Amino acid sequence: MPEIGSTLREARMRARIDITEVEQATKIRAKYLRALENEEWNLLPGTTFVKSFLREYADYLDLDSRRLVEEYKLRFEHPTEHELAPISPSLGRRERRGGAPGRGAPPPVPRWAITGGLLLLLLVALFVLGSQGDDTPSTPAGGGLTSARTTTTPGPGPGSRTTPAPRPAAPTRATLRLVATGTVYVCLVDERGRVLIPGSTFSAGQQLPVARSRSMRLTLGNNQVQMRVNGQAVVVPASATAIAYRLTPAGARPLPAGQAPTCT
Repeated sequence: MPEIGSTLREARMRARIDITEVEQATKIRAKYLRALENEEWNLLPGTTFVKSFLREYADYLDLDSRRLVEEYKLRFEHPTEHELAPISPSLGRRERRGGAPGRGAPPPVPRWAITGGLLLLLLVALFVLGSQGDDTPSTPAGGGLTSARTTTTPGPGPGSRTTPAPRPAAPTRATLRLVATGTVYVCLVDERGRVLIPGSTFSAGQQLPVARSRSMRLTLGNNQVQMRVNGQAVVVPASATAIAYRLTPAGARPLPAGQAPTCT
């Protein structure tokens, strides 16, 4: 089955997101994020925090957080000794010897209930052991977990077949980084029209906050800016009028003046 840590790390690298950006967005310390990616569970405060951090990190990366948490439970959460302790066969012994139970004592447990409980515990233990011992990689439905490993089919000799690993999923959000090289007006909204960067003027050398959304619309007053979209540099041409772009995970596309956002 795919590794939990490698799934997180590969999704973050595909989206070109630095670990410090995840720390700022999720408020989870970077050392705990690295522990999740390396599956160093002993470095985390406890299983409750592991599941909470794992769910928050997976949601940030647009992964199936429920499936990742369930995978962690199956592979790393084991029944406690109290849960596996056999039911005492001495229950009801005094009744079998003819003695009367004390005042307020619970009624004796039937033998069929004891046998059924032991069988149930045995089935749970076999299921946990089987889950730990299953080394066969699989891809769950929904595309939440993907493995970058290459699967090799054993053969009689040099003619063994090698199945290439599946392509990584395409990013689902656009990322914008802006650094002013002169005095420039900037207005940025997301696909719902929510203002991400209000219409403001920025000075040379000023770095604007990194913005992410499934799609965005951008208005620049001039080309006095360095722009990177999804990690790729975009050359902004000189213009006597405002310059507008539509930003998606596929890149930046110029917009007509009538579709430029105004942040008003």
